[in-house]
This record gives sequence, C-alpha cells and structure tokens, in this order.
Amino acid sequence: MLDLNDIVVFARVIEAGSFTAAARLLGMPKTTVSRRIAALEREVGVRLLQRTTRSLNVTDAGRLYYEQSSQALRTIEDANLQLAEARAEPSGTIRISAPVGFGGHFLSSAIFDFLATYPKTKAELCLTDDTLNLVEKGIDLAFRTGVLPDSTLIARKLGSTHRILCASPDYIARHGVPVTPADLARHHCVIAGPSITNAHWVLDGLHGQETVIVSGRFAANEMQAVTAAAIAGYGIAQLPYQVAEVPNKDGRLRRVLDDYTTPVGGLYVVYPSSRHLSPLVKAFIELAAERLSAVSEKNEAVVDLSQSSR
Repeated sequence: MLDLNDIVVFARVIEAGSFTAAARLLGMPKTTVSRRIAALEREVGVRLLQRTTRSLNVTDAGRLYYEQSSQALRTIEDANLQLAEARAEPSGTIRISAPVGFGGHFLSSAIFDFLATYPKTKAELCLTDDTLNLVEKGIDLAFRTGVLPDSTLIARKLGSTHRILCASPDYIARHGVPVTPADLARHHCVIAGPSITNAHWVLDGLHGQETVIVSGRFAANEMQAVTAAAIAGYGIAQLPYQVAEVPNKDGRLRRVLDDYTTPVGGLYVVYPSSRHLSPLVKAFIELAAERLSAVSEKNEAVVDLSQSSR
C-alpha cells in the first residue's frame, strides 16, 4: 500500500539534492531515507532515482512522478496550514494604511472593536493620502478607492463609494438652500483639492449626471480641513458620508441637494500578494467587510476615502 510519507521523503530528496541533505532536513537517519525511497520504488514499480556513492540522478519517470506528486503535497500542506490558521486566535500587530479622511468614525471604531474582540492584538494606523508601497513600509493592508492601478497587490472589493453635499446651519441661514445643481453657481463651495481655480463637481441625480462649475473662498487637499471649513460656515462641501455622519447627527452640518451624490466608485482593501493570509489580517478584513455590509443594509452610502481615485 502506498505510504504518503514515502512520497514526502522522495520529494525532499529531489529538492535537497542528496540523501544526506534530505535526512538532515527531515530529521531522520540517512538509512531511513534510503529505505523509504526503496519502498516507494517497489510500490510504483519503476526506478525513480539513480544513485551512486558520488552522485544522485533523477530518472525520467522520477522527474515526472515528482512534478505530479509535489503539486499534491503542496495542496495538502496548504490545507493543513489553512486548518491551523482557522483554529488560531489572531495575535500580533496589524499595520493599516488609509486616506486621512477615512480615519475617523468608521475606521477607528472598527479598530477598537477588533482590539476588544482579540486581546492578543495591537494596531498601528497610518493615515496618509499618499499611495504607499505596502511591502517597503511594512503595511499589512490598506483601504483604497476608485479604479485601482495594475499591481502585485491583492484587492478585495468591500463596497461602493460616493460623497454627499453638506453645509452648516449658519451658512444655510445666511445663503439659503440650493434646489438644483445649477444653484451651486451662486453659492460658496469648499473645494476638496489644491486650488479654487477651475473647480467643478460631477453629480449623479434624478436626471442623470451633471457637471457644475463651483467656486468659493477656501480649498484644501486634506479632508479634515474641508470638513472643518464647512462646519465653520465657509460654504457647501462634498464630503464622504462617513466623514459627514457625526457632524450631521449632532447638527453641525446639514445635507443639501439630497437627491444628488458624486459618481459611485469602488471601495477596496488591498494587501501584499502571498500564498497565505495570516489569521490577524484575515480577521480584520472580515470585520471591516461586515461593518460595510451593515451600512449598506441600512441604505447608507459607503464613503469615498480620498480626494481622488487611487
């Protein structure tokens, strides 16, 4: 009867290049390695290795057998590792990157819940609107939006994104409420970008997509500054839903042009390519996915994480 352990020994001999090296790798006597190879050859009925005191050569049949059996061994090893990871409690430090505008209510509360659920974990959050090299910076995963460029990263789509239009009650009291996108031309707008000049917004609404020219007294390429300007009454701003959620609830902001949003894009979590995803990273991705799914079920918009597509 074929013994799987004999196949493992055979594969290690091929990979190590000698009986002696394979014995050292497997932690068994060289005589045991030789005996198992002989048993395998008797079982399959062909010579797999040609060995002398000075050299080890793989026969054509041995090479073919190794190519086929090694794939099966890797599949079994992967299955064992996945079972072990499924049983393992997440532990260690997870390093997360996200755009600055996304580091508020949603992400921070998700991280706090993660830390509470898994006491053996720690978290480091890097908020930046730059697209970091995750491998170089030692980042385990990052949140990104829009159309992702081709890369070696693995991307999982968690949902869709868009922004809403908001203004402070004080601004609305002084300037009124826009009824149509065309009305934005007579309002001050807070521009999420590097310049007030030549700013325009693309809005999706009841009658399709509209592009409107906007202007104002303040522009910033950082979402916290844009939000602060809107709360301070400097105009109407396009804000990610999650960024605007808290100031809308506590009355510092009010939504305007409720039937209009920015075009929808993708919301992704990305992480370096690897054959195995650690229990730590996998658990956090699942928690984030559940959170975003719950938001969608409430018919609440999932947010745009940055000023521009990544």
